[in-house]
Amino acid sequence: MGINMDLIDQQQPYRNTPFQGQHIQTKPLAAAMGGEILDTQIVDLTENSFLEIEKALHHHKMIFFRKQSLSLADQELFTLRFGEFGTDAYTKGMMGHPDVQPVIKEATTKSKMIFGGGWHTDSPFLAQPPSVSILNGVEIPPYGGDTIWYNSVLAYESLSPTMKSILSPLRVHMSAQNVIDSMKTLAQDSPSASKMSDMELELDIQSMLDGSYHPLIRKHPDSGEISLYCDAVYAVGLEGMTERESRPLLEFLVAHLTQEMFSCRLRWEPHTVAVWDNRICLHRAFNDYDGYRREMHRTTVKGEIPIAAFRGCNPQKVFT
Repeated sequence: MGINMDLIDQQQPYRNTPFQGQHIQTKPLAAAMGGEILDTQIVDLTENSFLEIEKALHHHKMIFFRKQSLSLADQELFTLRFGEFGTDAYTKGMMGHPDVQPVIKEATTKSKMIFGGGWHTDSPFLAQPPSVSILNGVEIPPYGGDTIWYNSVLAYESLSPTMKSILSPLRVHMSAQNVIDSMKTLAQDSPSASKMSDMELELDIQSMLDGSYHPLIRKHPDSGEISLYCDAVYAVGLEGMTERESRPLLEFLVAHLTQEMFSCRLRWEPHTVAVWDNRICLHRAFNDYDGYRREMHRTTVKGEIPIAAFRGCNPQKVFT
């Protein structure tokens, strides 16, 4: 079945306005996305308050809380309110808390490569990539180490109708090829440069390399929003196209997606907790704090098989 062109431009324009609920309120971080949850402690959330947190997350795409004091168990419980734990391919987790992944750069590390350093969405090579990611700032450098997010809903909205129609039936091949190649190079060049070189991958490498094919234009299962689904790290090709054909299109889409007008940038403080919708955001961490230690604790929520926004896109293909 072909693409229904009448549906291409029906999505309402996105606006990052404050969210005002009965139990919580937010302050927008930037024009494009992001919102601070004001005067709220995660450990004290009632069921009604949490339902409004979910609504605020859908609205802002990324939300954050200041002045939280979460134990590992607290972060696990908060994560489970969104759904079951997602798969993490890169680390084994904390001792006694396998679903909490430490993301650490030591003060002595001089590597140019850091975990999360490229524009990416979390683990899209999985058949069911994470729906929500949660990051708790444990130890923060006095400067640098910010995280930037990009709103892929807004990026999709700004494309021309013709480009939208071209992209609508396509599927993107998501693979960990680039990450694994970089880890191997890092280990060879400087085995002690980064803890990434010592990571024991939780998934077998071949399944990460094979990856999955997902809709390039996907539909959010809860909000119904339509967004671009590609990134600079894991998107390695487009189904049915040669590398020479797909590479310029993917490079254009990543350059389009990562414009400042679609972004928000968070300056971390100790005990800041950020939550983002991994289905409609790209993000990137900055490696600009040499000489200082940065420790974050990450959890993810298992997502669904990505839904194609238009019926002209073939069903998802997953390597087995």
